[in-house]
Amino acid sequence: MQENLVSRWYFGGLSSSAAACFTHPLDLIKVHLQTQQEVRMGMIGMTVNVVRREGYLALYTGLSASLCRQMTYSLSRFAIYETIRDKLNRKNKGVLPFYQKILLGAFGGFTGGFIGTPADLVNVRMQNDIKLPVELRRNYAHVLDGLLRVWREGDTIVLEGMKKLFSGATMASARGALVSVGQLSCYDQSKQLVLATGYLADNTLTHFLSSVFAGGCAIILCQPLDVIKTRLMSSKVEYKSVFHCLTETAKLGPRAFYKGLVPAAVRLIPHTVLTYMVLEKLKQHFGKVVVT
Repeated sequence: MQENLVSRWYFGGLSSSAAACFTHPLDLIKVHLQTQQEVRMGMIGMTVNVVRREGYLALYTGLSASLCRQMTYSLSRFAIYETIRDKLNRKNKGVLPFYQKILLGAFGGFTGGFIGTPADLVNVRMQNDIKLPVELRRNYAHVLDGLLRVWREGDTIVLEGMKKLFSGATMASARGALVSVGQLSCYDQSKQLVLATGYLADNTLTHFLSSVFAGGCAIILCQPLDVIKTRLMSSKVEYKSVFHCLTETAKLGPRAFYKGLVPAAVRLIPHTVLTYMVLEKLKQHFGKVVVT
């Protein structure tokens, strides 16, 4: 009989929210770069432009929506992945093979992506708002204000309601699946392989190396879908469907699908590292004890 500490179902949401507090400015710059119709500014230029026009605090525009997104999207995918993985590990008395981790990560990410779509929608809109002319801004006060206004408001062109609240859900769910394969499945597998070498113990260095690798995998897998998702969510009436957005983006050339790649990597890799550093500490100090 051996006692092991496992993560509680809500630890993923808490750790992702903590990481988002540090990486939100990079997420905002990524959104601004992805919604450019033409590649005009790089990461540094866009950052300088935002600060010059709106001030330093503008880099944290939409933070409430970002935290709401983490407590819906990330909480759901981590809860699904880690809960099912731990139960299967105990049942099989061993670790899952990598392909099963991929399937489980994709399922958790797809589900979490759908659940988190409304908060993600408001997050993208709040971040993109400051680059619009004053008369076109939505000016959501916070995430709850944004969610309620998306639900209630309409205009002469399109009625925003439940359908609008889940605008971009297809791409958000697909992106969530790919990100979760990169982050959750690849983190698990890389950590397992590192520990199997015998050179490193289950410590901070192992967590750091595994999370850097997982973040790199996630950004390579999800960037094209992330661009399409961002364009759909920030759009007013430009795109009629996912396919229409895809074809219009393709007209801008292959590079358009990787707009904001550098800030996305600079944001997602540290976000992944911080998430797992906090998650492992939460598990170490407040995890649930199970007997195997």
